[in-house]
Amino acid sequence: MSTSNASPAENEERRAQIVPPAAHQTEIDATGLLHSQNAGVVVQKVGQLKSEYRNEGRMFAREVAKHVNAQQVGKATAFVYEESFGYEDRIHFLIHLKSLDTYYDMVEMGDRDRAFRESIAKERVQAEGDGSAGAWDRLFVDGSVRSNVLLPWADRAEEPLNSANAGIVLLRSARIGHGFLAEGREAATEIARTVNKRFTGEASAALFDEAFGDADRVHWLLHLKDLTVYGRLREALTAEARPGTFVDGTLIETALTPHHWGLYATRQQQSR
Repeated sequence: MSTSNASPAENEERRAQIVPPAAHQTEIDATGLLHSQNAGVVVQKVGQLKSEYRNEGRMFAREVAKHVNAQQVGKATAFVYEESFGYEDRIHFLIHLKSLDTYYDMVEMGDRDRAFRESIAKERVQAEGDGSAGAWDRLFVDGSVRSNVLLPWADRAEEPLNSANAGIVLLRSARIGHGFLAEGREAATEIARTVNKRFTGEASAALFDEAFGDADRVHWLLHLKDLTVYGRLREALTAEARPGTFVDGTLIETALTPHHWGLYATRQQQSR
C-alpha cells in the first residue's frame, strides 16, 4: 500500500518498522527496563567512530550495551543511538542507572566480569602496517569519547513516551544566564509542561540537571513518536522569557535515532 493511501495508524506502524525504538535492542521485558522517565541517573556518552571501522564500532557498541543489560537488570539499561542529522558515524549511548550507587556495580562489573573484560580487550581491528591489531580504542577518533551525567528534576512525572519506546530522542540543552536561575528553571518547566500536555502520546519531555559539568545548563530529553512530530513541536519549544534568561548561542539540539542494523548502510558482521 502506498503511503499516500495509508491511514495515519498504518503510517505510524510503517515508520516504527523502518526505525524501531531502542527497546528492540534488548530481550529484557519492558517491566525490567530503565529509561529516561524512571531512571535515577542518565549517562549520555558519545564517541566519533573512524569511518573505516563504522561496522566494527557499531558491533562493539551493541555488544557492550547487550552485556550491561543482561548483567545489570533492574540496575542499569543501555541503549545505542545514531545522530539522525549531524555527524555521520557518531555513536551515542544513553545509559540509565537506578541511582548513583549503581556506579559501583558498573565499576565492579568492569573489574570482575570476565566476559565483559574479554569483550573490552577483544581485538576488533586487523593488523596494520606495524603488525599490531587493536581493541575498541582503535575504533574511535582519539579524544572524542565523552560523557555527561544527567540527574532528573525532583518533580518529574513519568510520561508514556521515553528513551526506550520513542522513535526519535531529541537532546536539547541551554545555559541559564547569570542571575536568572529561578526564571530559567521556570521557563524550562513551562516548555516541558506544554509538550507533555499538548502532545500526549506523540511527544514527551523530561528535565535534567548536569552533574559534574556545566551546573548552569538545563537539559531536556524529548521523546518523539516519530520524526514527523517535530514540525508541530517547534512552537511548544519556545517559551516566553526575558532577554538573558538563557545565554545567547548556548541552545543545542541533537536528534538521535535508535540504532538498528542496516541504518546508514551499516551491516552486522556477526551475531549480536
